[in-house]
Amino acid sequence: MRHKTILTIIILLWHVCVAQSTPADDGITSKIKTVENGLRYAINVKGKSVPIFTIHERIKHYHVPAVSIALINEGRIEWTKAYGYLDAEHMKRANTFTLFQAASISKPISAMVALKLVEQQRLDLDKNVNTYLRSWKVKNTSFTEKELVTLRRLLTHTAGLTVHGFLGYAANETLPTLIQILNGENPANSRPVISDHTPGSHWQYSGGGYVLLQQLLEDVTGWDFSSLMQRSVLSPINMKHSTFQQILPLSWQQRASIGHRLHGEKLPGNWHIYPESAAAGLWTTPSDLALYVIEIQKSLQNQSNHILSKQMTEKMLTKHLGDWGLGPTIYGDNDSLAFGHGGSNEGFRSFLFGTAYSGKGAVIMTNSDDGSNLITEIVRSIAIAYDWDFHKPIMKTIVILTPSKLAIFAGTYFLTEENATILITAQNNHLLVKQLWNGQEFLLYPESDTDYFVIENGFLVNFESSTDGIITGLNFAGFKWLKMKEDENEKTFHPLFSL
Repeated sequence: MRHKTILTIIILLWHVCVAQSTPADDGITSKIKTVENGLRYAINVKGKSVPIFTIHERIKHYHVPAVSIALINEGRIEWTKAYGYLDAEHMKRANTFTLFQAASISKPISAMVALKLVEQQRLDLDKNVNTYLRSWKVKNTSFTEKELVTLRRLLTHTAGLTVHGFLGYAANETLPTLIQILNGENPANSRPVISDHTPGSHWQYSGGGYVLLQQLLEDVTGWDFSSLMQRSVLSPINMKHSTFQQILPLSWQQRASIGHRLHGEKLPGNWHIYPESAAAGLWTTPSDLALYVIEIQKSLQNQSNHILSKQMTEKMLTKHLGDWGLGPTIYGDNDSLAFGHGGSNEGFRSFLFGTAYSGKGAVIMTNSDDGSNLITEIVRSIAIAYDWDFHKPIMKTIVILTPSKLAIFAGTYFLTEENATILITAQNNHLLVKQLWNGQEFLLYPESDTDYFVIENGFLVNFESSTDGIITGLNFAGFKWLKMKEDENEKTFHPLFSL
């Protein structure tokens, strides 16, 4: 049932609707059409033609009911446009006021409150967070005896804390408290947030660290998190269509898109609830998130400082381990500096990007687990149409490997952090990867004996081996998947991301 195809989506997406708030400008209209007709893969393969698609074709191909876009150019929202339907079964059209779950894009938004408190000298970036926590404390371990868990490290995912992400809770499930989530206690559906390596030693993405941040902010301010975010960030920059409330008012529910699984199946209960609000709880629109991007761009120019000063904004965009800033991920440097974040909740995928100094950017939101690849292709089209320094397709060469060389990579790989398992089989000069938690498959192509890539989304995979040449695991996006021995049992827990 979970993976059945909703037949009506085929009909719906033949009639993709559009709602836009775009100036009557022929030049902008032309740019929109260029973006809509220029979707492409992240990687061009040397010697092969480059396939180009329309946005309507790819919405149908990926079974994505709705996608909404806000395009930033010259420091302003140049155009917005929405396509498709809130719900593939009920034909309610999406528009630019349709709400989506921002998922992990909640993190950089939440980080701004913490940085504002630093400017007010109510928090210190480099003090032990236990100094501020009242309701819960980070337990002392052999790791925390060496280095402190600090606010800076929470924001940059270098605090040495566990729990990558969260599944959320269906509407009929009992919601845990923050303390129960931090302790991994029933009814929480995630593991406890603990230290599993020395703080500051390396980068490890931790949604658990942002739940700890949420508790810290509530302890320090005395405000519930939703109200704190409303008064400290959302209202000051006029994000009128955004909220961290987890039980949406009825009028907001009527504007909210419904989450969908792979192949267009509606999420039971329409969407999940995320009490882990700082990590994943924001409901918003691309236009509202674009205001966040523009506020950062203007703050750097000292033209708008509704939340942070120019100096603090510069600190926020300073690279730490893993190319991460104090909230957002960081690209480039100096004049080419840029920032962004992705989002992946159950039934929703989203993307945010902005340049620091040239006034460019985009926000794209979808209501489908299949939204990631669609977003990637839209981003490539935007990058070409607006001549971004980032996110343009790159050229790679597929090398020819013998069947015996390919065969050594075949097997089952396990990601400890998420209890996730993939199965890899060798085929004709490529590897087929199957995600065992949802059945999704994709191909890896070799560019060397141990380095592979995914053409569609540009993901890079590197295989590791022992000194005697036995493959021991693979690295992807900062995570190490261990190759399992043949006699080990398969583990197929549903993780929060896809390769």
